Amino acid sequence: MTRDVDYLSELARHNAAAVCLSINSLDAELARVLEPRAASPAHRLAAVELLAKAGVPVGVLVAPIIPGLNDHEIPRVIAAVAEAGAKWVGKVVLRLPFAVAPLFEQWLERHAPLRKENVLSRVRALRSGKLNDARFGVRMRGEGIFADQISQMFHVARRKAGLAEDGPELSTTAFRRPEGAQLALGI
Repeated sequence: MTRDVDYLSELARHNAAAVCLSINSLDAELARVLEPRAASPAHRLAAVELLAKAGVPVGVLVAPIIPGLNDHEIPRVIAAVAEAGAKWVGKVVLRLPFAVAPLFEQWLERHAPLRKENVLSRVRALRSGKLNDARFGVRMRGEGIFADQISQMFHVARRKAGLAEDGPELSTTAFRRPEGAQLALGI
């Protein structure tokens, strides 16, 4: 995204662009094993700062929040993204649908074997005893005491950092529809 900062900045001047990045941890080692080929937390924070300084509205999604593994980092992540220039923040709690569940269990066994049972137990506590709950409105946050704790920690940290819950209302008024036959479907 940073390589397109000039385009994004121009679009942002017309209220026609915003950027949202995900940051799930500030622990570089944990982030590396969670997302091996993704940008480091430091690089993501630098991207937030660069985009924000260029006038691009930037938000951050704290995701995935993994109870018992990175949930304790929520306040630090939110404070860091606010300092870097983010304007809003959201969250997604881990869900483990279908083939993802056994892969994540293997990942835990390899990278966090002492935490494996605790993490899976908390995920099940969020998901009515299962590793996934596909119900709309529940699947991204969970239910129960751990979901409530995560939500409260998130909202307190968000308010303390002065960040909004949602990104800006974007506009298409500056866009022009191209003329000519190129876009005609001929149906």
